[in-house]
Amino acid sequence: FPSWHLLLPLGQAVAQRSVKGTWMGSTTLPCTYEPSEGFTEQTLRWSVERDDSTATIFRRDDSGDHVLLSRFRGRVSVPKHSPGNASLLIENLEIPDSGHYTCQVVWRSKNNTRASVTWARLLCLPVAATKPVVRASEPGLTFPAGASASLTCVASGSPPISYRWFRGAPGGTALLLGSQAELAWDSLQPSDTGEYYCEAENRVGAGAAQRSDAVELTVRGDHLQPDTLPFAPVTTGSYFLKARLSTGNS
Repeated sequence: FPSWHLLLPLGQAVAQRSVKGTWMGSTTLPCTYEPSEGFTEQTLRWSVERDDSTATIFRRDDSGDHVLLSRFRGRVSVPKHSPGNASLLIENLEIPDSGHYTCQVVWRSKNNTRASVTWARLLCLPVAATKPVVRASEPGLTFPAGASASLTCVASGSPPISYRWFRGAPGGTALLLGSQAELAWDSLQPSDTGEYYCEAENRVGAGAAQRSDAVELTVRGDHLQPDTLPFAPVTTGSYFLKARLSTGNS
């Protein structure tokens, strides 16, 4: 990106540049200036305006660097020991990071105070859902009847991501089973044997759903055997049972 280096009266702003970033990627908002002899940098401040409110993200002064917005902590930085470079690096971009950013550098001399102000508009671009993969709750896809099991549809991309589960072959006749990321069975039956696949979709990519490869689930006819209950040895001996018979006339 071209840099802007200017000396302006404090508080005066100039032209704006647009910077694009990708969700979960990183980008740098440029802010550079030409150091002037006799002036020393006093403060550096980055702020963001979004939804008609402005907040300071980053501030550098004599006490050090401070990230003032909690959602940016661990994700933003400004080069140190690099005179003239006050650019802001934002990592792990999130959709709410889109907004208008302002860089303000204030210098001070014995006789004057001057500032360089740069505006930038950051647009964080969403990412379409990727082709999902199916993960089983247990290794392998063969289970005895009566077992519990689950299949999970996993995709990446900008949230929110919606999921759908189907039974059948992709591209053929399929039965919609549910619209959650996980498909679960409390007690599998042999009739559950078959092919399953899932789809993932978000608002990016013109609403095109991404489809997983089909997986084959096999349920054996033998049921799970209940756990053997512990028992205590029975002591041998003689027992007498006393009973009384009553008739309706008594």
